[in-house]
Amino acid sequence: MKPAYSWPDPDRDYANGAFIAEADSYPPAWAAVASAFRANAGDRARLDLPYGPGERNRFDLFLPARPAVGVLVFVHGGYWMAFGRESWSHLAAGPLAWGWAVAMPSYTLAPDASLSTMTQEITAACRAVAAEIEGPMVVTGHSAGGHLSARMGCADIGLPMVRRVVPISPLAELGPLMATQMNEKLRLTPAECASESPARLALREGVSAHVWVGAAERPAFLWQARVLAEEWACPWTPDPDRHHFDVIDALADPHSRLVETLLQS
Repeated sequence: MKPAYSWPDPDRDYANGAFIAEADSYPPAWAAVASAFRANAGDRARLDLPYGPGERNRFDLFLPARPAVGVLVFVHGGYWMAFGRESWSHLAAGPLAWGWAVAMPSYTLAPDASLSTMTQEITAACRAVAAEIEGPMVVTGHSAGGHLSARMGCADIGLPMVRRVVPISPLAELGPLMATQMNEKLRLTPAECASESPARLALREGVSAHVWVGAAERPAFLWQARVLAEEWACPWTPDPDRHHFDVIDALADPHSRLVETLLQS
């Protein structure tokens, strides 16, 4: 049921499932197809690799049929409070077909970790992935993972192997989230919003960026994507007819515009 309209209403602004038909069916469907993908990957899947001391400091690495030309890191969403790498394995199919390895890390969720801690964890994950796969690194992620993938391209993060970031439906300006009920768990402060909002930070020299978002997403997410693209002076693509839950489906299609955008030189 959609929340009752009132304005301003930050919680309604960022309510995705309430505006997507049969929203509850998506998470089990993601988990099922991801599990099948892992089961069929055989020795091309290296699972549960550690990148740090935390319980969720693990990543899965999927290898292409030929020597990898580089590696794509996908960071999952869930408003920094839900999900893990296991629900998204199937999304590796698109980049794998082009000879790219794909790494999918989990990270400590709120309220057990702050967003700045999550940024540090994904930074560590990228370093661990680079130790496994030589070549350029592209970082992408969805929603909260869009935020974390964008952070990997920021000038304050020392990841020279990262050549490109493609945040998908990112939360790039964190200030509005302080007014939501989610902040009871996220515990965002003005100082952390300033230090962790990609839209307030510079893109590192030598890193290219492209922001992707579903054209049928909530206005707040279209705003978030547009703000980041404007601040970084980079392209942005509103994907026609895609909403917040199906905008990532194109990652599994080697011939999709999204995969092409991810891997362009």
